[in-house]
Amino acid sequence: MLEALSFEFMQNAILAGILVSIACGVIGTLVVINRMVLISGGIAHSAYGGIGIAMFFGFSPMLGATLFSIFIAISIALITLKDSSRSDTIIAVFWALGMAIGIIFIDLTDGYSANLMSYLFGSILSVPKSDIYIIASFNILIFLIIKYFYKEFLAMSYDREFAILRGVPVKFLYTLLLVMIAQTVVMTIQVVGLILVIALLTIPVYIAEKLTKSLFKMMIISSILGSIFTLIGLYLSYNFNITSGASIIAVASTIFFIVILYEYLKNLIKI
Repeated sequence: MLEALSFEFMQNAILAGILVSIACGVIGTLVVINRMVLISGGIAHSAYGGIGIAMFFGFSPMLGATLFSIFIAISIALITLKDSSRSDTIIAVFWALGMAIGIIFIDLTDGYSANLMSYLFGSILSVPKSDIYIIASFNILIFLIIKYFYKEFLAMSYDREFAILRGVPVKFLYTLLLVMIAQTVVMTIQVVGLILVIALLTIPVYIAEKLTKSLFKMMIISSILGSIFTLIGLYLSYNFNITSGASIIAVASTIFFIVILYEYLKNLIKI
């Protein structure tokens, strides 16, 4: 593995993995605490529609995924804020519609030869240095937004009704969070693919929640855990010649089930 570090593609992969893990740790914490995992799944899978549209019209798939997922995120926010009673149905519709649009446009694209697997399961080893700068810039933007609105996000996450009564702009923050989820999803697609995005957003947070109840500490621990999972996954991927995205999630899932088993045995002993 040490000799692989001399290659630029591996250096880029490590940097991208760590940066995306940090973004997932911060945004994923808000996703889990606000019970927005299903919404994140809907945005993630609908991004496929943007990829298909971009392929059909001949521009960057990642740009297409970004614009389309942000559009879907804002649409979900506007609809669910007016009627939250059927939010799961609305999200499921966007989820399926996004995938359907992507498949249709890809079918209509003449001479399409791109590797669809890279979008479904990630292609971290092919992340260019230019994308590293974009991901780093987005991380900085996330930090600035979270720092500025931290108290408001904290209030919204733990008691939304109380936050509204205190004058917190919950609707704005909810929409802003969905837009940040959309952009985080697009970045994560490059690392683990859109099918596995939710795992990297939620597994580190689940484990972190067992270690602390502080929102800020959860963000930090989740980011560290995500980075560790990514580095181990890359190591296994390189040594055993397996898909890096699947390897990363396999590592995260293994630790996830170990934690669950530990919790079960601990509670069993108490009984």
